This record gives sequence, C-alpha cells and structure tokens, in this order.
Amino acid sequence: MRRTLLLLVIVGGFGCGRHAVRASEKEFLADQVMVFDNDPHEAAADDHILVNREGAAGGHGAAGGGCGCN
Repeated sequence: MRRTLLLLVIVGGFGCGRHAVRASEKEFLADQVMVFDNDPHEAAADDHILVNREGAAGGHGAAGGGCGCN
C-alpha cells in the first residue's frame, strides 16, 4: 500500500507542470474569446453603475506601487 502511494506521488510530481507552452501555441491562448471586456461600451456602463452604487471609482490598471510616486 505504501509503495503504491509513493509511486503515485512520484509519478504525479513528474507529470504536473512539466509541459511548457511554446511560442507557436500562444496565439491560440490570446484568442479574442478569452478577453473579459469584449465590448468597451458595456464595460464603461458597468463601471458607471459600479461607481454610482458602491461610491468607489478607479482601481483599474497598474499605476504606482503604493509609495505615492505614480
């Protein structure tokens, strides 16, 4: 029983995450279907509703690191 469990753990360890995505395969991962905000007008309307309901604006993008120096 222990030997079988050890064998499964070893085989599982070697099988997980060992397959890298080649550059030629990345075009399929960057398909337009994978984009969350497909329609910019709908995304803007959703943001407007969220700002009015939650009273919070912003938080989109990656500006600054928290030190105050944008």
